[in-house]
Formats: sequence, structure tokens, C-alpha cells
Amino acid sequence: FLPAALEIADKFTLDAAREYVRTAVVPEGQAHLLLEIDGQPDSVRSEKNALEEKLRALNALSLEVADTEAACENLWALRREFSYSLRATGLIKLNEDIVVPRGRLVDLVRFAESLQQESGYPIACFGHAGDGNIHVNIMVADTELEQHREKVDGVLDRLFSQVLAWNGVITGEHGIGLAKKRWFDDALPAEARAVHRALKSALDPKGILNPGKFV
Repeated sequence: FLPAALEIADKFTLDAAREYVRTAVVPEGQAHLLLEIDGQPDSVRSEKNALEEKLRALNALSLEVADTEAACENLWALRREFSYSLRATGLIKLNEDIVVPRGRLVDLVRFAESLQQESGYPIACFGHAGDGNIHVNIMVADTELEQHREKVDGVLDRLFSQVLAWNGVITGEHGIGLAKKRWFDDALPAEARAVHRALKSALDPKGILNPGKFV
């Protein structure tokens, strides 16, 4: 199958949505998959039937099918609320946008659960399963953020190291920036870092653009 969209969410994200969302029904269970297909009507109907059969065989707790614009919008409305739901918990959402091979998605969620148990910080995972780009959110109390910065960085060390070991990348959408500068050398080989520096030198030979910020 080649879906137009494929989104997932974990238990913490769903629980947060149950507390926050009032305009959409959060499905039961501890995992959520949103799958969208498009194409010609006959091919879409055929794929829909085959996918329904497969999902039921995998013991899906519930299955909701939308085939009108309004019904599809209801399903997407829930997906759009996930980030807001996490913010509404009162915790600070430290959002990382890592990417792993699709075959590692289950491993990633399990690894996040183990990090949560080790660190004591709730960790929420949701995002774009189709390309392996998942938002891993470390949830920290406002009063603890600066106090626990070293511990949080240690959790990120573990997360990024595991992602790279799976041949993933530490950012899929947000970029390296200052926040991930610490992990830049691990994330890219020396040749790639050299290209960055060559481009920086060519475009900013006098070093006057964002001096001392990054590359």
C-alpha cells in the first residue's frame, strides 16, 4: 500500500487528548493509527477493503472509516489537537523531531517507554509514521527545567545515540539549530560538516551573519 498519510500516537498522547479535546472523540486503547488513501474511486474502495481486513486481522480495538470530506476532517481534527493536548498537561513539551527507519517505529516507542521509566519524565511520541519522522516529547515540569537541564540532556544523549545506531537522524523537520549544536558532530560525518562550513564561508566570508552562532 502507498497511503497519502500515515500518523501514529502513543498512550501518553492519547491520554492527554482525552483530557483536553472536546470536539473530537478519542478512540479507545493505547495506540492510534490514522491512515489516509487517495486515488480513483474504484482503487480507493479496493484498498480500503483490503486495509480494513488487514487491520482487523491485527486485532484493532476499533476501526473508524471516513469516506466524505466532513468525516475525514473529523479524524484529522483529533490529530491536529495532539500537540495542544500535551501543552495543556501543564508540563513543558521538549519536542524532538527524530527520524527512524519505518521498521524501527515499534522499537522507538518501546525505547521511549524505557527512557521514561529510567528518567521519571513522561515521554510522548506521535507523528508521521509514513516517513519515520516522529515527535518525541520529553515532558518536564516548568519548575524543574533549568534545575534538571543536565539530566534532560542525558536523556537526549540516550535518545539520539539510539536513533543514530538505527541509522536514523536527529532532526527531520526542525533542523539542527542551536538546540542540537551539541550533537552536530555525532549526527553528521566529517565530510558533511565540511560542506556546511564551505557553504558558510562562501556565503558569509566576513563572518558577519549570525556570528559565533553555529557553523
